[in-house]
Formats: sequence, structure tokens, C-alpha cells
Amino acid sequence: MKDKITIGQIINTHGIKGELKVYPLTDDIRRFKKLKYVLLDGEEIKVIWCKLQQDKAILKLEGIDTIEVAEKLKTKYLQVRREDAVKLPEGRYFVVDIVGCKVIDTKGEEVGEVKEVIFTGSNDVYWVRGKKDVLVPVIDSVVKDIDVENSKIIIEPVEVWNYED
Repeated sequence: MKDKITIGQIINTHGIKGELKVYPLTDDIRRFKKLKYVLLDGEEIKVIWCKLQQDKAILKLEGIDTIEVAEKLKTKYLQVRREDAVKLPEGRYFVVDIVGCKVIDTKGEEVGEVKEVIFTGSNDVYWVRGKKDVLVPVIDSVVKDIDVENSKIIIEPVEVWNYED
């Protein structure tokens, strides 16, 4: 498992004193209010303050005091160390731990590897790339076991439809 968790992407500046507008890569934006530091390009930077907008976080980071400095940070990602990340409830996983997992069906057939997690609102969907791309709904009747320690997910066999002319 990776030792850093990506929590957001800097998408713009905010104001003229180096504040950063961040698109959160977490399902609970309120987590940003608890940040004491972030990792930016691997460097630990203290969070001075945070305010939340509807779906964005505005952060003031130590040492970033001008709009010119902030401008250069657009598109960069913010991370935290795994040990400082929020503790997830049983059965919840960080996307970084799911992407790259091998997917095997209950018959022992390898389906492929998770390339992306798609958030649909009702349930997540794993995009699995193998011999054929498969979309796997993350629901109890399909996903039987997730073992992020061993990068393995067990699913019920997925029927793949072939839509050829």
C-alpha cells in the first residue's frame, strides 16, 4: 500500500495573498478543516487556515504568501501521510488502495486489474481492464471480498455481453 494519500488538487488561486482553491478528492470535504499540514511535492507544509465553499476548500498554507507563488501551484496535488489520514470504517477503502488490485471471480478466473473507481452516487463501480474491459458494480451481491493488503478483489463471475454488428 502507498504511504501517502492524495486528498485534493489545487485548481486555482483565491484572493491575492496566496490562498489556494482545492478540489477535494475525498467523500467528506469537512476533513479539510482538520488538516494541520499537507504534503506538496513531497514537502510538508503547515495549513494556516481552511474555509469551505460548497464543493471546494480554500487553504492558506505557510510560505505561500503571494498570488504569483500560488499561480505556480495550479494542478498540483495535495497529500497526507497514510498514518495521518482519516480512519475509515470497516469495509471502506481509499481509492489508491483499490486501483491496481487484481480482480478474480469466485471460480478462480482472473478478470483483470482495477484501473479506476467510478462514483455513480448509488454505488461505486470498478473499471476492470483485462482481456475485456468490465464494469463491476460495488454491491454485496457482486463483490465478495476486498483484500487491499494482498491487492486482491473477489467477485461473482461477470457476464460480458458482446455487442458486435
